Amino acid sequence: MWFFIILAIIIFIVVSIFILYNSFVQLNNKVKEAFSTMDVYLKKRWDLIPNIVETVKGYTKYEKDTLEEVINLRNSTYDKMSNDEKIKTNEQLSKDIHKIMALAESYPDLKASENFKELSSQLTKVEDDIANSRKYYNGTIRIYNNKVEMFPSNIIAKIFGYKSKNMFEASETERENVKVEL
Repeated sequence: MWFFIILAIIIFIVVSIFILYNSFVQLNNKVKEAFSTMDVYLKKRWDLIPNIVETVKGYTKYEKDTLEEVINLRNSTYDKMSNDEKIKTNEQLSKDIHKIMALAESYPDLKASENFKELSSQLTKVEDDIANSRKYYNGTIRIYNNKVEMFPSNIIAKIFGYKSKNMFEASETERENVKVEL
């Protein structure tokens, strides 16, 4: 009799470990998918930046610092970056893109340029897509981190080396209030 009870407990524990392990694999794959989705939009923005910089260059001869920052960031090889490097580089690019868009306000000819309008429209759409994919990524990370940190799944996470992951957070520039002057 005791043999069957002990055997049932062992079978229950083994099945529970398999179920928890498989749920970690599933969640980890969801996190990878969420990052890949966001990465597509980050890459799209990455490829759009040289066109914007070239358009702005023609109108703003005196704004070299901002443009050089963007060019230097853009010169790094995107495909060879780690996920963390992609996130950090894109946070810096976000700041610089805001500066470039602010430059357009100072140059009416640039603002009126059809090429700039089209590029700016594309950039706005990509930024919206990035924001939506960030939400999905962060939601997936939240579910994954809950599983990694909550008992009893945290025991299995430690055994198999699953660790909490960082969420994609807003940069300081994105947190600032928008100044509206009338």
